[in-house]
Amino acid sequence: MTGSDRIALDPFVTDLDGESARLRAAGPLAAAELPGGVPVWAVTHHAEARQLLTDKRLVKDIEVWGAWRRGEIPADWPLIGLANPGRSMLTVDGEEHRRMRALVAQALTPRRVEHMRGRIAELAGGLLDKVAAAESGVVDLKAEFAYPLPMYVISDLMGVDEADHPRLKVLFDKFFSSQTPPEEVVATLGELAAMMGRVVAARRAEPGDDLTSALIQASEDGDHLTDEEIVSTLQLMVAAGHETTISLIVNAVVNLSTHPDQLALVRSGEVGWDAVIEETLRYSTPTSHVLIRFAAEDVPVGDKVIPKGDALIVSYGAIGRDEAAHGPTAGDFDITRTSPTRHISFGHGPHVCPGAALSRLEAGVALPALYERFPELTLAIPRSQLRNKPVVTQNDLYELPVKLRS
Repeated sequence: MTGSDRIALDPFVTDLDGESARLRAAGPLAAAELPGGVPVWAVTHHAEARQLLTDKRLVKDIEVWGAWRRGEIPADWPLIGLANPGRSMLTVDGEEHRRMRALVAQALTPRRVEHMRGRIAELAGGLLDKVAAAESGVVDLKAEFAYPLPMYVISDLMGVDEADHPRLKVLFDKFFSSQTPPEEVVATLGELAAMMGRVVAARRAEPGDDLTSALIQASEDGDHLTDEEIVSTLQLMVAAGHETTISLIVNAVVNLSTHPDQLALVRSGEVGWDAVIEETLRYSTPTSHVLIRFAAEDVPVGDKVIPKGDALIVSYGAIGRDEAAHGPTAGDFDITRTSPTRHISFGHGPHVCPGAALSRLEAGVALPALYERFPELTLAIPRSQLRNKPVVTQNDLYELPVKLRS
């Protein structure tokens, strides 16, 4: 297949909805191209995504990727940190994946997550106090609330020093961006690994009531995790644990602000906040594309085939609005939706996101607190003027200007 036959993903993400619609219209398996001219296949329909996410012929080992083995993917490709992020449960399969995931599950228990509720409410309240102090009544809600809340929560959970937050923001912006200059890619990955390494060393020396200490302890009590595996796991959890939740909160506010009738339903109590969260996850999923799985052998999908050695991405932005799964109104935001098909925006099968419960909890605390404090909150600029960051894997806005009062 030639490059001209592929749908090139826009590195600047200027029209994510339109791009997702084009991918979906190309069929359940679309030929796509990542920034940098990297050819991949994209699964774009719900049923086929569920099938492929549990297909053992699709693996996470980058050495299976023909383009990588042939030297066609440079080490400084801006998205290499997502395609080859180090040894963790994100990059292994089978027994090794089960071993690593079991240790994470031992550390990130439902009890530990639920125990965070009070702390999340405390952090949200403090941030909203600062928001309320804005004299103009107009604030960037992402910068002042949706970004710092998940960063504080994930840092509390993992024992990351608050002093590292500003640098972590810079590093993760570079980590996710398809516009990071090649000369900065390797340095960014190295600095992130070094920062997480310092967290592991500190918790080994002085264990605390945090996820890093629990991972270290679980590893020492049972199956062993190397420091490299713990560092990569922490990097994965911090990246996924705060980026996803930022976008979930931001997108929920955008959706409710542009659908005041539905905001009225949830404000009156007729519909619960959980419905807002789940419909936001489906309609404007925080993760637009997940990179990458590799075909260990030919994998038929409908009337197409993922050839052995080719790469597959999971296009959740397209999948969430699949009419075959969610009905003819799949393109509408509707918190009263009664579709029997549940979205898969946190993944499906053995690689489902282990932090999904925490992300839902954070949004479930943050959103009602926000609207309780500012019931008249609206967008300060038209929806059409909100701009996506140049991150092909995330549905992520630069900013969210809001008016706190009418």
